[in-house]
Amino acid sequence: MNIKPLGNRLLVKQVEEKEQVKGGIIIPDAAKEKSQEATVVALGTGGRDEHGHEITFEVKVGDRVLISKYGGTEVKYNNETYMLLRQDDVMAVFACCQGSNCNA
Repeated sequence: MNIKPLGNRLLVKQVEEKEQVKGGIIIPDAAKEKSQEATVVALGTGGRDEHGHEITFEVKVGDRVLISKYGGTEVKYNNETYMLLRQDDVMAVFACCQGSNCNA
């Protein structure tokens, strides 16, 4: 990965939601909501916050996280779409992913 987030930012790849067809109606991609579930791809450089405290990341690369609905910036790189967001935009870490690989 050639994208290295700066400061307290992280790069995530949103998990693709499985397409569900209800009653024979197919929802076009433009009308679908983006998933709030993502996998952490890269962490920022850290640094210090406005009060001089060291920024420590509460997530690590590979963690599956729940991100805020409207946070972050969409980034396209090598035909893939990622989200660049602040650590504050991460609302939760899925517990099954702590210390192990999780595909659930």
